[in-house]
Amino acid sequence: MAPQREWFDKDYYSVLGVAQGATEKEITRAYRKLAKQYHPDANPGNREAEERFKEVSAANDVLGDAEKRKEYDEVRRMVASGAYSAPGGGGGFNPGAGGFTFDEGVDFSDLLGGLFGGGGAPGGGRGFGRGRGGRGRNARSAPQRGADLETELHLDFLDAVHGVTTTVSFTAEAVCSVCNGNGAEPGTLPTTCPQCNGSGQIAVDQGPFSFSQVCPTCGGRGTIIETPCHQCRGSGVEVRPRDVKVKIPAGVDDGQRIRVKGRGGAGANGGPSGDLYVVVHVRPHPIFGRKGRLDLTVRVPLTLTEAALGAKVKVPTLTDPVTLKVKSATPAGTTQKVKGRGIVPAKGSAGDLLVTFDVDVPKHLNDDQKRALEALAAAFPENPREHLEV
Repeated sequence: MAPQREWFDKDYYSVLGVAQGATEKEITRAYRKLAKQYHPDANPGNREAEERFKEVSAANDVLGDAEKRKEYDEVRRMVASGAYSAPGGGGGFNPGAGGFTFDEGVDFSDLLGGLFGGGGAPGGGRGFGRGRGGRGRNARSAPQRGADLETELHLDFLDAVHGVTTTVSFTAEAVCSVCNGNGAEPGTLPTTCPQCNGSGQIAVDQGPFSFSQVCPTCGGRGTIIETPCHQCRGSGVEVRPRDVKVKIPAGVDDGQRIRVKGRGGAGANGGPSGDLYVVVHVRPHPIFGRKGRLDLTVRVPLTLTEAALGAKVKVPTLTDPVTLKVKSATPAGTTQKVKGRGIVPAKGSAGDLLVTFDVDVPKHLNDDQKRALEALAAAFPENPREHLEV
């Protein structure tokens, strides 16, 4: 594997919080701890945690592989010794006394591939060099992961509360439905490039160094498509409507992002697909509200006499109603908890139903009602605003 551009800038040991001489077990233990802490499923909607998770995963990908770690350590020693100067030095590749200097236009993987004895195409993902992100005849032979995609889903309140399996529809890149991604017209097959014998790179001798560069015949793909697919024109990818099933967990919040692994954009050169992120929008309910992830709320009106004398009132829940005892002299805004009548998650305990009582003041009174309230006022001559001294 050729060194990656990130190796010059990223201290993966610091990312995982381990010493440079850490054992494989120590690296694995540190990675698992951080991956659990920053996993997207444990931090829905937290982009900072998502980026941290990607960084931790990249560090483990290198340090968890003995061969990659050996090459990474060699690159870091070269950086620490000053044998590498930042891009922009204007000298291309210069193995002089001042160390190695590279321009931005120089293919790092070609140059360093020879230094580390491989010269093969870098692994998938974010390898550097010519043709990054390209597809079709000019794509690098290394598999490239597809792009992450995002779409939106609007849910009814009760579907969000109970959880639901549904389908999201969107238009995006997908593996070509005609050639199944190989880029060749059905009935034909890509042929091995005669110049690089399928490797996608050719060796170039430069004095004491041996470098590799992208094969000019196949553009780094390793194969030649004599008859490109009429649908995707040889790219192996087409843009078309897609339907993806999504399992929405019980208690999903408005604005939460649900990750569907491997259902994003199509990969190139046999690379894996990206992920699909579904942003959930929850429609309000006419009766219930939400507080936190699992608690439900509901407002229940009381009459003047019920609030003053106390009463037993029926309260709606997600299933059957419950009867609550209202104490006498209950002021408006009093909240009573009904344990276990909130949202029921797939794992763990159910939330609670928080019932808030409002006092319903009559807006229209007949003569008998007015006289009854006037008699009540006369029976309670106390001034409730006396402490305000007004």
